[in-house]
Amino acid sequence: MKKAFICLLLIIAWTLPISTGVQAAEKAVKPNVDLVNHAKSAILIERDTGTILYQKNAHEKLPPASMTKIMTMLLIMEAIDQGKIKWNEKVRASEYAASMGGSQIFLEPGEEMTVDELMRGIAIGSGNDAAVAMAERIAGSEEEFVKMMNKKAKQLGLQDTHFKNATGLPADDHYSSAYDMAIMAKELLKYDEITKYTGKYEDYLRANTDKKFWLVNTNRLVKFYPGVDGVKTGFTAEAKYCLTATAKKDGMRVIAVVFGAPTPKDRNTQITKLLDYAFSQYKTHPVYKRNAVITKVNISKGKKKDVELVTAEPISVLTKKGVSVSQMKKVVKLKENVEAPIQKGEVLGTLILKQDGKELLKRPLVAKQAVAEASWWDLWKRTLKSLIQPA
Repeated sequence: MKKAFICLLLIIAWTLPISTGVQAAEKAVKPNVDLVNHAKSAILIERDTGTILYQKNAHEKLPPASMTKIMTMLLIMEAIDQGKIKWNEKVRASEYAASMGGSQIFLEPGEEMTVDELMRGIAIGSGNDAAVAMAERIAGSEEEFVKMMNKKAKQLGLQDTHFKNATGLPADDHYSSAYDMAIMAKELLKYDEITKYTGKYEDYLRANTDKKFWLVNTNRLVKFYPGVDGVKTGFTAEAKYCLTATAKKDGMRVIAVVFGAPTPKDRNTQITKLLDYAFSQYKTHPVYKRNAVITKVNISKGKKKDVELVTAEPISVLTKKGVSVSQMKKVVKLKENVEAPIQKGEVLGTLILKQDGKELLKRPLVAKQAVAEASWWDLWKRTLKSLIQPA
C-alpha cells in the first residue's frame, strides 16, 4: 500500500532560543578571512544543523587515506545499534585481515579480540587489520563490506565518494571530499558512544599478556585542544596529511576537515584555526537529544498497535553569538497506512521547525523499536476483544 505523508494535527508554538539569523541546514556562511592556506581542501560545519561555516574546494575528489575508517566505524556503530553485533562478542582474525600493511595492531591469524577491542584498535590506533577483521565479521568479506560502504554513501547523498577498501590504503578509484567526509562524521557522531573511542588519547590491547600493545591516538588534538574528541586522521604519500576532527564546547559540536596538508603541524594548525573560528562566532541552541520521543504512529497488522517515533539525531538551531531570540513552531508529519513489520530506525515521520512561517529545518522521525507482523491468532484475539468491550 502506498505510504503518503499526512500532517498530524500537532502544531505547537513555544519559546526557544532561536533568532531570525538562524542558518538553514547546509547553507554556507562566508567568513571574512581565509582560514585555510596550507591544505588542498577543507570544510567546517556545525554538527546538529549541518550548517557550513567555511569551505575551500570542499567537493574536490581526493584520496582520504585512513579517514576512510570513518565510514567503517559508522557501519560498525549501525550494526551495534541494530543488535547485529555486541561489544563483548569475540571476532576471529583471518589470515587476510592479519596481512594488512600500514598502521596495524598486529593481529595474528586466528587471534580473537572483542568488538570493543577492535574498535579501539581502529579509532585510536588506526589499525588496518582491525578494520578488515570487523569488515569480515559484519559482511562476510571486505569486498562485501565495501559494497555496504558505497551503498551507505549513496543513502547519505554523497556524490564525491567511492570506496575500494575499508582501510584507506592506496587504491585506484578510492576517493572522497571534505564535504562528504564531514557528512560521514556528522552521521557517525549521532552515536554518542563513539567518542569514548575516538576521544581517547591512549589505551592498551592484550593488557594482561606478554604481548601488551600500546595504542596512542593518531589525532594529537585529542590531547592538546580542549573539547576535541575525534574523529580520524589519515596519511599516505599521495593523500598527504588529512584530518576529520570534531570538538564540543558550550553545547555546540562542530566538525572540521582538512585534506592534503603538507605536514602534521600544518594539518593541526589548519584544524585549530577552523575550530577557533566556529567557537568564537557561533552558538548552538539544543532542541532535542537523539532518541527523544516526539509522538506515536499507528501500525496496521502489527503485534503492537502503535510505535513511538523518536529523533534520529540531536536537533538544534544555530545563531551568531549575541543575536536575540524569538519563538518558533514545530510541525510533525506522519506516514499514513503504516503496516508491520517495522524495523527499528525506520523513517515514519518528519519533524519540521518553523519561524514566522519559514521552514528552518526538517529532520526524520524514526521508529523507536521494531514491530513484528501479527499472526492470525493475534489479530483474531484483538478483533474478539474489541467486540466484547462495552461501548
